[in-house]
Amino acid sequence: MKSGADDLCRCPATVLARLIREKKVSPVEVVTAFLDRIDRVNPLINAYCTVAGEKALDSAREAERAVMSGAPAGPLHGVPVAVKDLTPTAGIRTTYGSKIFENHVPARDAVIVERVKKAGGIILGKTNTPEFGHKAVTDNILFGHTRNPWRLDRVAGGSSGGSAAAVAAGLAPLAEGSDGGGSVRIPAAACGVYGIKPTYGRIPMDAMAASFSSSSPFLHFGVITRKVADAALFLSVVAGPDSRDPFSLPHTGDDYLSAAGGDVKDLRIAFSRDLGYFAVHSGVREAVENAAGVFAGAGCRVEEADPGFSNPAETVLGVFNQLWCVHFAAFYRDYEEGWGRYMSPGVKAMIRAGAGLSAVDYKRLDLMRQQVWNKIEKVLARFDLIITPTLAVPAFEIGMPGPGEIEGRPVDPYSGWFLTYPFNLTGHPAASIPCGTAGDGLPVGLQIIGRRFDEATVLKASALFERIGPWGDRWPDLA
Repeated sequence: MKSGADDLCRCPATVLARLIREKKVSPVEVVTAFLDRIDRVNPLINAYCTVAGEKALDSAREAERAVMSGAPAGPLHGVPVAVKDLTPTAGIRTTYGSKIFENHVPARDAVIVERVKKAGGIILGKTNTPEFGHKAVTDNILFGHTRNPWRLDRVAGGSSGGSAAAVAAGLAPLAEGSDGGGSVRIPAAACGVYGIKPTYGRIPMDAMAASFSSSSPFLHFGVITRKVADAALFLSVVAGPDSRDPFSLPHTGDDYLSAAGGDVKDLRIAFSRDLGYFAVHSGVREAVENAAGVFAGAGCRVEEADPGFSNPAETVLGVFNQLWCVHFAAFYRDYEEGWGRYMSPGVKAMIRAGAGLSAVDYKRLDLMRQQVWNKIEKVLARFDLIITPTLAVPAFEIGMPGPGEIEGRPVDPYSGWFLTYPFNLTGHPAASIPCGTAGDGLPVGLQIIGRRFDEATVLKASALFERIGPWGDRWPDLA
């Protein structure tokens, strides 16, 4: 492939959109460049499970005709976008990572996809996810493992691992993801890219079994990009209420793109190395300590502060796990009865655990969830932001659910290594931005959490950090 085409694949979405509007590059040229790169690179990392090449080219030709005719262009006109395989896409196979839905083709788009298309975005295809998004690494019996572009023997994280790997490898400038416990932030950190989930309800969530089922715990749509401005652009397109989601929030009038370039001097930032209870890899700890120093050096007031969770194994992690197990039992138990032989063991285990919880015990989880909310809100009453590691470890070897110990401390391999899930109990906006390396030069993510409804400050702080240490200029060697 010509180097010029690869250069297009390294352009931020904001730049691609401008070049297309100015007729300096055509949508067909852009989409062709990405499809060619997908053809060469995707077999190495398995980021896409379905590539919608012909549909994408048809949309690109239509977008090109609109540009040449002088028709008004949307904010994403001609810009390629990848969509996670949990999110419905009309006419494009959507399997949810499950053998049960191997040949499922939705008749409708999710609201977020509708809005991307209305803004001129072009869907390249669907990105890999674990079955029903049930875990924090990306593999399933249909499509296998998604590999980390920085080290092909390491996990890409999950459950939006395909989306993060695609962006990290230059297979999409923008990739949609969903986040019910860290599923945007975890793979963003593992793959060295930017990922943000906004406040719960900011982007309408209509991809669940029922309109009310995204609240326990809070499930968000989000986006994975290389540049903070690209994420701000995406949020400006997809945020806002829709009647299909009774929890969707009204427009606030925030200009996310302007926020991403705003001043951060005198921001008050609470820095927690471990949220008070996680074991953290020494290299990760060093990278996030350096990141805290970057904010302090930029004029922010940074102080160490932990939420002070009491008995977090029960009151935080226990609540999170039980809420998800009940969700899986409620909505996937019927499938297990007829299709259990095709289900992953993890999904079946969650269904059985959730089915054993009484309705009264389930509702009593709200009492402990309230405590988590109170602890986080108490910190955010004193500070504008909280910063923590996103993951406690760099990306680990494929085939593992997670590490069994960190720095000599035993941890739960399924959930003891990501510091993201408390903020799905509370619904606060949260992002992960690359902040350095650890282990064998693998990316480390810094998690930035804001007050409810205040994505603008999260973006502002993210953009500051990006300007000081622009990780987005680094690319994995996939030659």
